[in-house]
Amino acid sequence: MNQQRILLLFPDITTEELYTLESMMKDMTETQQQNFLSIYKGRRKDKQMMLLLAAIGFLGVAGIHRFIIGDIGMGILYILTAGLCWIGTIVDMVNINTITLRHNQVQAAEAANIIRMMNHPNPLSY
Repeated sequence: MNQQRILLLFPDITTEELYTLESMMKDMTETQQQNFLSIYKGRRKDKQMMLLLAAIGFLGVAGIHRFIIGDIGMGILYILTAGLCWIGTIVDMVNINTITLRHNQVQAAEAANIIRMMNHPNPLSY
């Protein structure tokens, strides 16, 4: 699959994320790549949405963005401490690109593992 098709699916993709997807798809067939991107698209988080959710922490409920990415412990901590007295929320807003990229890379790896398991003759050997 070429970069143009990936860019059409994910218009806001970063160079690092594109590199991650390409490296995970290099040994996949066209069908596997399409299945991989379909799974990944459902799990991927948009950095603008994550920034918006982090900003909501200033208006009331801090930590929503942490729950969305599956960081439940930090989400609870943010709720109980008003985003660590808003300092944690500010730090997260500054680092939202890194937080989102890290989450998306984990989701891409999980999607690639699902594709490998679907196409492996004996999935119990993993």
